[in-house]
Amino acid sequence: MPRLAALLLAAVLGCAAFAQGSATHAPTEPTVAELRARLDRIPSSVDTNVEVRDQIMQINAIGAQADKFVASRTGPLNDLNARLGELGNPPPPGAAPEDPDITRQRAALQRDRNALDADIRLARLITVDAQQRGSDLIAKRRKLFEAQLTERAPSPLGRQFWFDIADAWPEDLDRLASLRDELVAGFHAAKEPAHRASVLFSLAAALLLALLGNWAAEHGLVRLAARVLPPGRLRRSLLVIAVVAVNVLLIALAAQGVFATLDRHGLWGPQIRKLGQAVVQSIIFIAFVVALGRALLSNRRPSWRLPPIPDGMARRLAPFPWLTALIAVLVWVPSQVNAIVDASFAAVVATHVVTALALTALIGTMLLRLHEPAGGAHAETAATETAQPPAEPERPLWISFLLSAVALAVVVIWVLVGLGYVALASFLANQLTWTGIVASAFYLLFKFADDLFMATVSSKSNFGQKLQKSFGFVPRTLDQAAVVLSGLARVALFFYMLIALATPLGTGPGEVFQRSGQFGTGLKIGEFQLVPGAIFTAVAVLAVGFVTLRVFKKWLEARYLPQTALEPGMQSSITTLLGYVGGIMVIAIGLSALGIGIERIAWVASALSVGIGFGLQAIVQNFISGLILLAERPVKVGDWVVLGATEGDVRRINVRATEIQLADRSTLIVPNSEFITKTVRNMTLANAEGRVLIRLPMPLSTDAKRARDLMLAACTEHAGVLTAPAPSVSLEGIENGMLILQAIAFVQSPRLAGGVRSDLLFTILDSFKEAGLPLAVPMVVVSQAEGAVPPPPPPSPLPV
Repeated sequence: MPRLAALLLAAVLGCAAFAQGSATHAPTEPTVAELRARLDRIPSSVDTNVEVRDQIMQINAIGAQADKFVASRTGPLNDLNARLGELGNPPPPGAAPEDPDITRQRAALQRDRNALDADIRLARLITVDAQQRGSDLIAKRRKLFEAQLTERAPSPLGRQFWFDIADAWPEDLDRLASLRDELVAGFHAAKEPAHRASVLFSLAAALLLALLGNWAAEHGLVRLAARVLPPGRLRRSLLVIAVVAVNVLLIALAAQGVFATLDRHGLWGPQIRKLGQAVVQSIIFIAFVVALGRALLSNRRPSWRLPPIPDGMARRLAPFPWLTALIAVLVWVPSQVNAIVDASFAAVVATHVVTALALTALIGTMLLRLHEPAGGAHAETAATETAQPPAEPERPLWISFLLSAVALAVVVIWVLVGLGYVALASFLANQLTWTGIVASAFYLLFKFADDLFMATVSSKSNFGQKLQKSFGFVPRTLDQAAVVLSGLARVALFFYMLIALATPLGTGPGEVFQRSGQFGTGLKIGEFQLVPGAIFTAVAVLAVGFVTLRVFKKWLEARYLPQTALEPGMQSSITTLLGYVGGIMVIAIGLSALGIGIERIAWVASALSVGIGFGLQAIVQNFISGLILLAERPVKVGDWVVLGATEGDVRRINVRATEIQLADRSTLIVPNSEFITKTVRNMTLANAEGRVLIRLPMPLSTDAKRARDLMLAACTEHAGVLTAPAPSVSLEGIENGMLILQAIAFVQSPRLAGGVRSDLLFTILDSFKEAGLPLAVPMVVVSQAEGAVPPPPPPSPLPV
């Protein structure tokens, strides 16, 4: 621990000293006049793509410095405005004079504020001018690029092409001689004792890092993924991306280390240094393409393979990542050499021809291998011996169309080379190869985005199950959220894929990302400004807002409202109302983040009022009725209501309709307007007690007092009958020669009335039977026809 503390202290002191030294030697910030002078010194006429690229870099640097100047001055300007606001305005003419110190202080602050505001305005003007100059240069570069593409050179099928190469060959050899001399001089200098050890050590370290480092890193990542990540698709896609990234990183470190060592020892000439930078970029490109191809094919570990490629096809395509990287480098390095030594036009044309033919030969060979039967000749031999065709899944139709389009593009490139449009043919071949590489890389990223959200947000994931327990999310909602988030991530990746595809189109990455930045500032459609960043911000606001609203509702339902004196129905109504209000507020904030203000929403609402009046009248009526039900509460959750022939318990009041559970446990959906416009009987609105009514007919000879005592005893002894109000038995009258005895009892809820009434009837009938009190039998009058059989006599009354 003491050694560790000492090391940490030394690191902190070293970082502080380095920061102090960096601050001491930090370049001063240029002024507005210097930025304007540098922008004016840039020439307005260009002739080559190299000049255009250099000027674009200079203009972008000036614009960035101007933006930095504005950002650094905005804070002090706001402070000066605040201080001037505190001092207030000067007194009007004729008023009492103020303190001279305040007047002098206001004048000094106003002077500093005006000067700072003028500098900021000038810096912003420089930014606008730089953007305009950059746009003009981009347009000029595009015209130069189009002119180069449409320029026709001698065809390789003609003699003039070869004559031009023979004529320019001696001059090109002389140009290459200087490059060769620099290379030989650098080689002899590296063999000197002062540089030999460092150069050999850097080469050995680079080889160890590229070979042994990649092997160790790949095996370490496999073990780490198996230990840390849960089984599933996310482990596979994340592991593939990690392997590709680590391979490229280690190769880049090795190549950059060798280049930095040679550069530090002064072994580079000016031309060799440019060529060395191109070679380093080529090595990194080779590492990326090879690692990407190995990751997608995964011949050693078929279970890691992301695309649905059969094993036989993957083995047939195994050499092509290496071939693609090597051929791409072999056709790219000569173009860099031509630019360094300023080669002849014939050499440039020959380079274009070699590029087009080499890349199309590679693509054509790949197409032929894709059309071979599974397993090649061995599969055919095995199929002949076993009399069974090799099993290979049928390709989708769109893949067949895609392969046909690629084959057609290869034929078109060959035709263009034969006609002499070698620049256009070389461009198409490069673009075709680059499109395949970019599509493969972004296919990997698309898979990773889908696996990431499906493994973290879906209902089957551990995190999704925690969300269900913590916030009460429905599994279907989490699955939908995972699909939506995956779609948004894919849209963002698709946008950057378009940027990557546009990179070789005669432009550089700086220009492409500058275009992406302009696209990110907004796309105006009519009067609406569509900003991609605002879209993602609005989605994030909606997600966070609805999650926060759900957490708040859950807290109300589980913690706060149960501690109040409100009844459960009122608690449910309050939670539902707050959910509606909160949802409207979250949507309004999301629309505001999208750039749609309240005034635009009001305009849209007024424009839709006619449609609402005609087509959505019933929906709006039910919605307003639902709000009235929640506010006035004539019907609340838990009430027993009778609506026409419908009778049941109110289980839920939604925006449009109310759910009523019937006696048979089925659910009836009733529009909310039915409760407002029709007569509703609420059995539990004012009094939650239920009433049991029993009417029994007795003969006239019955002892009425004895019958009343038995019925009253049965009601009193039942546990479900309330003591207050007390049950009562009354003689209602005489009907059809029978005494009508009526018993009334009260229970805790109308839902209990049916069961209590049944129990009381069983008890009363048993009591009457034991006491010998018969019930009256209704009289049946039958008209007997002639010849008819007389009906059987009526049953005798109960014995006394």
